[in-house]
Order: sequence, then C-alpha cells, then structure tokens
Amino acid sequence: MTKPNNIKVGELNPSQLLYTYGVGAIVDLPHLSAIVSGLDDWPVDPEYVREIQEERLLFALKSQFGNQVQRLLSLPSVPDEGGKPNPFDKEAHIGVPVSTFPQWMVCPSCQILAPTQSELFELKVDYYHPDRTHYEHANCQRANKPTVLPARFLVCCENGHLDDFPWVEYVHDFDPTKYDHKSLTLSEFGPSGEARDLYVECNICGAKRQLAEAFGRENREKMPICKGRRPHLHDYDPDGCDLHVRTILLGASNIWFPFVLNTISIPTTADKLDNLVAENWGELNRVEKIDELAYMEKWGKLKAFVEYSLTDLWNAINKRRSILPTGENGDHPNLLLPEWTAFTTPESQNHTPDFRLKSVEPPQKYKEVFSRIVLVERLREVRALAGFTRIDSPGEMAESDEEEIQTISPIARKKPNWIPAIEVRGEGIFLQFKEEEILKWLAQPAVKSWEAMFFQAHIEWRKNRMIENPEANFPGLRYVMLHSFSHALMRQFAMECGYTQASIRERIYSNNPGQPGVPMAGILLYTSAPDSDGTLGGLVSLGEPHNLERHIDAALEACGLCASDPTCSEHMPFYGASTVHAAACHSCLFSPETSCEKGNRYLDRSVLVSTVSHDDLRFFSHG
Repeated sequence: MTKPNNIKVGELNPSQLLYTYGVGAIVDLPHLSAIVSGLDDWPVDPEYVREIQEERLLFALKSQFGNQVQRLLSLPSVPDEGGKPNPFDKEAHIGVPVSTFPQWMVCPSCQILAPTQSELFELKVDYYHPDRTHYEHANCQRANKPTVLPARFLVCCENGHLDDFPWVEYVHDFDPTKYDHKSLTLSEFGPSGEARDLYVECNICGAKRQLAEAFGRENREKMPICKGRRPHLHDYDPDGCDLHVRTILLGASNIWFPFVLNTISIPTTADKLDNLVAENWGELNRVEKIDELAYMEKWGKLKAFVEYSLTDLWNAINKRRSILPTGENGDHPNLLLPEWTAFTTPESQNHTPDFRLKSVEPPQKYKEVFSRIVLVERLREVRALAGFTRIDSPGEMAESDEEEIQTISPIARKKPNWIPAIEVRGEGIFLQFKEEEILKWLAQPAVKSWEAMFFQAHIEWRKNRMIENPEANFPGLRYVMLHSFSHALMRQFAMECGYTQASIRERIYSNNPGQPGVPMAGILLYTSAPDSDGTLGGLVSLGEPHNLERHIDAALEACGLCASDPTCSEHMPFYGASTVHAAACHSCLFSPETSCEKGNRYLDRSVLVSTVSHDDLRFFSHG
C-alpha cells in the first residue's frame, strides 16, 4: 500500500482489499487516514500481477459493466524472499496506491483545524517503519511538533460521493462572504467526545458552532447539496448530484460496502492438458501461431507443459478457443446454476486438484428431508471487486437488475478493461433438500400468511432506502428457511471443525418453480482461504452421516430457545421497516459479515422449529 509519491505506509492482505479496504474505502492507519485510489492508478506490471482465469465470472462482469472488461487480475504483490527488505528497492514501491483522506487535520495540542494544503503540517516519512509515517504541526505554540490527527467528520451521500466536512462554510452558517476566514479551531467542552461536546470556531470573526447541528434527518436538509466528489478517483462526478450531504464519522461501518461477485470454479474436463491450458490462459490466449510457442519454450515460459509436445499444446489452445463459457447464450448468466448442476450430479463431474466431490448418504433421521449430501473435498472460488456503495449495502441488489446495478459506484475514472480479483481454495459440504418436501411445507396456510408478511417487510425495507421497484427481488420464504438453516448449521459446525465462524461461508441455492432456471433448494457451507489452511479436511469430515446427524440435531435444538427469548421470538419481519428478519438475533442466528451473503437479513428460526411464539411454521417436524 503506497501513497501516490511512492511512500509505503502500510500493508494489507488480499482479502482485506476486497472486503474491508477496497477501492474507495478509507484505511485507518496508526497516524494517518488514507483512501484507496481507483484502478487507473494501480500498477499492472506482469511481474507483480497475474491473470486469474474464471470465464463464467468474467462473462458476468462483461454483461453488467461492458465488453471492455477483458481480464481478472490479481492484486499487486511482491514475493516474500525472506530477509530484511530494502525500502529503496523497486519492489518496495509496488502496492495499491492510496492518498491522504480526509485532508483536514487537527492538532491535539492547540486544536488548530486546517487542511494538509495549508502548509501548517509537515509529512514525516519513516522508510524503515512505514506505519510510523505521520504529519506534524511544526509551529505549534503549545507543544514541540505534535503528531496531528485526521478530522473525524466527513460528508457523503447515497450516490457514493464522499468529501471533507465543509468546516469553513459550516462554522459561518454557509455565509459566502466569510469563506475567506480559514483559521479554525476544533474544541471539546465535555468528557464524552460526542458531537454535542464539540465546537468548531473561527479565529478571525469568532463564529462558533456545535457539531451536533450537523447530524440528524432534520439537520441534513440544512446541509449543502453534494458536490459529487470522488476522492478515490481524484475527480468530481460528471453527472453531478442532487442530494443533500449527510454527516458521517470517520471509521463508520456504513461508509463503504463492497460489491463483490464470486463463483466456484467448475471444471469442464478431466484432461490434464486442458486444465493446464485453462490455468495459463492469460499467456496462451494471445498465441496466434504454433511458431510462437517455440519462442515461449525457448524463454522458459512453458515449464508447466514440459511433458507435452508443442503440437499437442497448440491443439489444446484451439480446442479451448472453440468452447464458449457456460452461460454465454443469455444476457445475464446465472452464476449459481452451473454450480447447482455440478453438486447435484457429483458422479458425472470431472475431478481436478481444485475440484473434488464425494457423495454420501443423508443421515438416517433426515432421509425424508434431504435428497443428497455431497462432500466437497476441494474447491476453488474466484472473487472480483466490481464496485462499492456508501450508506446502504449492495446486498439487496440483484445481479440481473440493471437499474439497481447503476447505483454501484465506479472503481475507475474510465470504463476499466480489468477487474481486481483473488482466488481462494477450500472445502465444504453441500446439502440438497427434497423439492417435494419444500413445496408441501410452502403450501400450508400459516406458511403462506407468514410469507406475505415477509414480502411486506421486504417492500418497506426497500422503500425506506429509496430503492426503485421495491416489490422486486423478493427471495421468498423458501430462501428464508434455507438461509436460517444455513446459519444454524454454520454456528454448530464452527464449534467442532477447527475453523472460526468467520472462516465459514455460505452459498444458498434457492429458486422457486416458475422462475428462470430450475427449482433449487440447497446450501453449501464451505471454507475459503488464500492459502492451504482452508483445505485441511476439518469441515468435510463433519459431513459423514453419523457426524452430520448429530450436528443437525444440535443446530435445531439450539434454534428452539434463544437467550434473548421471548423478545427474539416475538420479533416481527416488518418491525420498524428497519429489518427484514423475524426470530433472529446475535444470540441465535446472526453470523459475521464475511459469512452471510445477505447481511443477516431474511432469517427466522421459527420456520425451522417451534419457538415460544410460533408452533405452526416449522419445516422440521423433529430434531
């Protein structure tokens, strides 16, 4: 992670750059606060990035963001060769670019408030300890060069724009005749540190204003119209913005939400050569003649193909070119359907080092519920960062809804021809429910009535967030049941499998008859880690019939009574239009954000088993 002038200021791992500190996110460093720049500024040197092959995911990105997207590239990194790195080597300047944000700083000694461009603060770089790089107030009258801190107030809007808090305008009550009064102090009159105890004061005219007046729905109307600033792209939105800005705290959890598309790689062949060609397609897809392969072999670029002739390799390249990626015959490819097909027909699937399935019998006690249990002994998942949102999570945005995809903030000034991605490997367990049992349960009058309540909560939740077409994209009570069961079993697995709960992820396969595609009712619980730690077998072993029955029993028993009952069990789906869940809370069903694909929405343990408030909604008649 480097600043634009190639000063290294810290380190992040690949998963953090997708889910926590991606493009447009603010990184809180020990002495600095920085924003990750757009893709236009990222290095794409083949020496430090490599192309990741996953055609289904690439086509999904093309269908949503344009055919100019040609590649998935890994995040820039330098191999760890051991020893103490030299901060002046070329490798020390390879990383993801960031810039200082917010640009307004506060001196903790004299309370002076000023931007970094004011020349009041000096940047002190520590090349050997990047985390110690900081700004100093060189001429502070109360202390000897104290380290200044980022101002902890910003403004943003639902369109993804972000800006420094308008300190000068705010303290002068947006009177343009006093905008040249730029000598400010930020003082605290109270022990709480809350906005009501903070005041910004002009040292020239004496104007003074409390920060609490910048918060709240009513006060937002008094704030100025958003300028459309995009600090990660170093520009302003050419389309402008018509929303009033809202004040937000630096470090607030809703300041950045990633929009990540992911898919599990499904091999199309068991042939070793074809799989090697697929893995190295980033280099081989540019080969136009067999003679070029000879040059590549001469320069040592075909080491993975030493056991094959150039003719065999050339034929394999042409064979791959003739095969279209799965799902290219539609406008919006369904990323889940090929996975569902693979997991429900494990006997016919090709096994590779990154994909291996083993079908086992469902537990005897639950033979009437599950039609298939598949142990996923090896899997490879590719994740790509396609954009981000602010204020509201993009979890409600359907992959096929073009209107809602437009609300995703861009990660580059121009339409990017590549998207940052990571590939992770893991293991998992797939459980397929019997379709006839699902339909029988959904046909019950009480269940139909409960589904209608969830649908109304879904509408109100989307209206409250000003999402267009609030009736669209309702997943149905089938999804609520599958999702709730997934969380219950995930929490139970985490107690025994050796992985933390945050290391286990879910993938819900839910599709009602009559919807596009085929009916689906299943869940995949899997681990995924950038290294081999996600493939140690601790999760797969729990899928054996004698183990799985015990864990399902325990998971359902835990759902029957929550530590927060009766409050939890009495929770209605439409409560306050602020949630879309019923009997679920942090004590029973909620999971870490890294595990849940819907942000802990559409959950209800009363659709699984009897609770103290409901006895007529349960899907499981025993357990």
